[in-house]
Amino acid sequence: MTPPDTAPVGRRERNKQQKLDRITAAADDLFRRYGVDDVTTQQIADAADIGTGTLFLYARSKAELLLLVQNTHYAEAIESGLRAAATARSPIEAIMALVEPVVECNRRQIDNGRTYLRELIFGDPEEPHHAVGLQLIQRVDAAYVEILQRDGRFTASDAATLARAISAAMFVCLASPLHLNSTNAQVCDDIREQTRVLIRA
Repeated sequence: MTPPDTAPVGRRERNKQQKLDRITAAADDLFRRYGVDDVTTQQIADAADIGTGTLFLYARSKAELLLLVQNTHYAEAIESGLRAAATARSPIEAIMALVEPVVECNRRQIDNGRTYLRELIFGDPEEPHHAVGLQLIQRVDAAYVEILQRDGRFTASDAATLARAISAAMFVCLASPLHLNSTNAQVCDDIREQTRVLIRA
């Protein structure tokens, strides 16, 4: 039998999770439909059926709400990419297997994706959703390191340096105004070519 003093904690946690789920779903829907710049926190609170004060307990700003939403999608994209990379036949194919779902995720709503990257780079790393985003970047970098070391060509140090360079190339391609009207395939081709040169160098 569960002790009586632990039951309320369980209910509180469930209620908190339900509110977080509603907030995430509401922000995701509104950001996808209208873009982050044209959505207010009041609209998100109304759609989630909570007060704005409650909303700010879960995310302190609209930027943090975008990080909350995008982190969820990025985590799913990374999982998909890791599964595909595991069966790739060469390092470049494995890296691109990881890159492609991330590119697709980032460009579902291009302005949101670019804002997300800007927040990751320049936002407050002490904010919890920002910290989660940075952990996702580190996870991708760690996967690049593992891929680059598969055939023994690179030391751990060199692989780590290359991984950061590949991540930087991907971020620049995703954020660059030169790719605003590009297809996902064209963005991936650019990243592939830069990665190929980095690995050969």
